[in-house]
Amino acid sequence: MFPKEKIDEKSGLRTELRKFGLAYCDLPTMVDNVATFLRVLTLNIDIRHKKPIAMSSYIITTVTAGSYAYVYGVSAIWFVVERCVATRDILRGIIMFSLCISSEIGNAKLFYIYSYRNNKKLLHECLIFDATVVPGSRYAMNILKSMRMAKIRAMMFWFAVMGNGFLYTTKPILTPGRRFMDGIFTLYGLEPMEKSPNFEFGYTLVAAAVWFLCYVPANVTSVLIVVAGYIEAQMLALTQELLHVWSDAEQYYKNLNFTVLKRGSFVDANYKKRVLNEFVTKRLIDIIKKHARNVYLLQLLEDVFRGAIALEFVLLVLGLIAELLGGLENTILEMPYAFVQVAMDCWTGQRVMDASAQFAAAVYACKWEMFDVTNMKIVLLMLASAQKTMKLSAGGVTMLSFECLMAVVRSIYSAYTALQSTFKMNVHIKK
Repeated sequence: MFPKEKIDEKSGLRTELRKFGLAYCDLPTMVDNVATFLRVLTLNIDIRHKKPIAMSSYIITTVTAGSYAYVYGVSAIWFVVERCVATRDILRGIIMFSLCISSEIGNAKLFYIYSYRNNKKLLHECLIFDATVVPGSRYAMNILKSMRMAKIRAMMFWFAVMGNGFLYTTKPILTPGRRFMDGIFTLYGLEPMEKSPNFEFGYTLVAAAVWFLCYVPANVTSVLIVVAGYIEAQMLALTQELLHVWSDAEQYYKNLNFTVLKRGSFVDANYKKRVLNEFVTKRLIDIIKKHARNVYLLQLLEDVFRGAIALEFVLLVLGLIAELLGGLENTILEMPYAFVQVAMDCWTGQRVMDASAQFAAAVYACKWEMFDVTNMKIVLLMLASAQKTMKLSAGGVTMLSFECLMAVVRSIYSAYTALQSTFKMNVHIKK
């Protein structure tokens, strides 16, 4: 028999692990999930976490970040300058350039969230707002339903990025012989790469660097997905509250009227109209306040990530153009890493825009024609506010949406075809 303390400890561990699954989709748990992963990067974004960050996290971050700087910084610059320029090997230089550029996409977000003056404020404000939601209400259940989809998106993104890194690092193990990662570049000071212990040491350095450049975007972007997903869930829940505001008022009147008649009180002709519109007024004011709060949270999210997303788009364009020029057969594992990050940002922004559009449509469909003049004026004010589409942007230049993603893809392809034709023309002239 196991001691009771060990059984309780194992049971508690299983409960904690289950909180990372889809059975727990409430905001406090999802924030705790993201904050737990980010603590490995020595970043504490949850004010509820009072314990100091473990020393092991500082060691892991220092070692992997150092490996990343050595592999994709020192060695990459040395390889391009000393080898590619000297031998005029343009192809290898382009592939190495694409590797370095793509690896910086996730680090941009980490830098911005580190440098943000109060990186705990965003999640803290979300948690304060979420605490005002009545548990078990229709509003709360609709939020949980949408948050489940947001958690699915976050998990899909996490496994896509980390899985890409796993495939990249296991490729040499599954390939016959001692073939280093891409077989394209050499690490500074570790020649020849194929012989021991250079191969083992170099492989360890690259594996640590790849873990860092995958773990960073997988978890930092999850903050964006969770917060934007919560704003989306709030807006969709508010949409349902608007659509049900008149039916809720009628149900409230039935319950109240039953109580009044039971007491034998007198009901005048205007009683029903007055009760219904008083209920509608309170509900509309509550919806207006919550809508304003969501706009504020979206602004906070924009302040944290707008610069990072803008830089991310620039790096994506440069990285994908270089990867296409380097040949898909050489960069097949690099392209998904870069593209999925920007695609997820655009998907997240599109979801927020769609939720905002549904809320605006619900203002029209809330049976406002049944309201009195005062409530009609409130609906008119709501309409003016709701028509301002809630959006995330890339540095305030363009809105994150599927349209934006397609525009980026078209721009990349146009630049690629232009550069490719230029290269072919130069080769033809030399011949």
